[in-house]
Amino acid sequence: MAAVAERQPWTKRYADMLIAGLVIGIVLLIIIPLPPALLSFFLIISLGLAMITILITLFVKDALEFAVFPTLLLIVTLYRLALNISSTRLILGQADAGQVIAAFGQFVVGGSYIVGFIVFLIITLVQFVVITNGASRVAEVAARFTLDAMPGKQMAIDSDFNAGLITEQEARERRKQLQREADFYGAMDGASKFVRGDAIAGLVIVFINIIGGLIIGIVVMGMDVERALTTFALLTIGDGLVTQIPAVLMSTAAGILVTRVASDASFGRDVSRQFLGFPRAMAVVAVILVILGLVPAMPNLLFLGMGALVGFLAYSLNREEQRRQAVEAREEEAAARVAEQKREPENVLTYFQVDPLEVEIGYNLIPLASEEQGGDLLHRVAAVRRQCAQELGIYVRPIRIRDNLQLKPNKYVFKLRGVEAADGELMPGHYLAMDPTGDRQLKGVATREPTFGLPAWWITPDTREEAEIDGFTVVDPATVLATHLSEFIKRHSHELLGRQEVRELLDAVKEKNPAVVEELVPGLLTLGEVQKVLQNLLKERVPIRDLVSILEALADQARQERDEGALTEAARKALSRTISRLHAGEDGKIRVITLHPRLEQKLIDAVQPTALGAFPVLEPGAAQKVIQNLGAALERAQAKGYAPVVLCSGRIRLPFRRLTERHFPHLSILALQEIAPQVEVEAVGTVTWNED
Repeated sequence: MAAVAERQPWTKRYADMLIAGLVIGIVLLIIIPLPPALLSFFLIISLGLAMITILITLFVKDALEFAVFPTLLLIVTLYRLALNISSTRLILGQADAGQVIAAFGQFVVGGSYIVGFIVFLIITLVQFVVITNGASRVAEVAARFTLDAMPGKQMAIDSDFNAGLITEQEARERRKQLQREADFYGAMDGASKFVRGDAIAGLVIVFINIIGGLIIGIVVMGMDVERALTTFALLTIGDGLVTQIPAVLMSTAAGILVTRVASDASFGRDVSRQFLGFPRAMAVVAVILVILGLVPAMPNLLFLGMGALVGFLAYSLNREEQRRQAVEAREEEAAARVAEQKREPENVLTYFQVDPLEVEIGYNLIPLASEEQGGDLLHRVAAVRRQCAQELGIYVRPIRIRDNLQLKPNKYVFKLRGVEAADGELMPGHYLAMDPTGDRQLKGVATREPTFGLPAWWITPDTREEAEIDGFTVVDPATVLATHLSEFIKRHSHELLGRQEVRELLDAVKEKNPAVVEELVPGLLTLGEVQKVLQNLLKERVPIRDLVSILEALADQARQERDEGALTEAARKALSRTISRLHAGEDGKIRVITLHPRLEQKLIDAVQPTALGAFPVLEPGAAQKVIQNLGAALERAQAKGYAPVVLCSGRIRLPFRRLTERHFPHLSILALQEIAPQVEVEAVGTVTWNED
């Protein structure tokens, strides 16, 4: 303990002796005359002490945190009266009270002593009538209510202690707190009387100084009436102001302290939180101010400007309130989910529910999905779902986006049925620049565009405009992710189309076309068979928006056979117009690579039915040669700037597709009957058959 005491500053070790010496010094000020310079110094101390006191009352959270205030108020009042006596002695004895009093007097009086005296009188009356009386009344009522409530509070403490809710030490602390609260408000009730007496004494001292100064100045010092009035009125008003201003501050501090309600924050935070918590009230005030500003007799610019300012404040506060409510709603929802999981720990059925499609992102990409941080990824994902419905005719269920701390900070992952199927990396705060020609370089972080694997560069925002001028395609990170997601859904749309989704599509068709649905399902085909056909179409990027035509074609074909391949070909034939438009170029032509008749005949002869459908059974060398010839024909066509499709007869379209899909998964193979009559076809190559 001695070592701890030695480490403390000497001001803390001897604080009690210092305070005792200061109190004795205040008493001595009443007796010992002070020179004007020292009086000015003590007056500045009085003003600074009052400022510190009122600021402390603004920062405390509970009145008992400043429980020493009643005693401090008494000592400060005594100190101020002692300075009044010293200043009176100097004013009447030397007609000089120091620079502080003279400066206050000249500043307030200006050119009129009557105005200066009235200002001083108003300040004193405000302190005496308004602040002091109000604080005294509040302290009196608080003390009375605290004393009346003490028996009930003590009984509540005893009840909690007997019930075992609190310990004996806690019970003692609560009783001590109650006693301190009662003592504090009782002391404040008495201390407020000192402030009232100080205000009365200040008025009396002013009159004494003026009357006594006139008499002494004329009789003793030989001044004329005007000079005596000028000298002593200036000093008296300055003295009154320099003592009453600290008195007003102390009275205000007393009022703040007794009206302070216990809170978990300071006075300033409570005011900002509560006063600014009603944007509607401010909006009404803004409207009223604007209306007043439109009245011709009013100062229009002032009212309109203030109305605009209050309106902007109301708008800002309303936006902040909406964001806060959104955050609270999400927090409550998360808390409810946690509580539900804790309430039913034995429920493991949720672990068997796998989302068809979900996106996981690293923690650096979270701002892209946070609307509070300006992210719009959620809106872009919703737009992707709408685009898939419009282009492919499928219903993509809401996509869950969640953060995964196990991923790299800038990485994202697409999961299909709970299994990772694609990924990519983004650089937040940068833009992805791509060259359509693929021949140029750009200053930045080299990477590859995740959707199609094209070379690209991550560039900073300040170089974006320059890259766009140079012809580069520049997109933000959210667009990169949304584009990758859109292409991913198109590639795997057949896997996302489950039986439940097919049922919902059929129900939507049934609302306007009930006849075709009732005829087909379950009379001719099962729901699963319809699903397989739709999946086959989507697997080859054929939209299924025209579901009525597909179902009618299936109903016609199902009366003859229920083979999955035959049903798919019938549906494709019904969608010939859609398929033709899908593959036609800007000039309306379809560029195709045909199969040599000898190759078609070989394929027809090699087709054999299996449990998984009809497959062409060729020798390994022959099959490899067909793949090589097809690849060469595609390269020649692409070198000419074409994106061709393969055109063959309907008998071998599906077997040839099954033969080549492993090597050319995105190659479109069309049958002759799938080309609409009005569409022009241009052959740009042929796949031949080599006997060797």
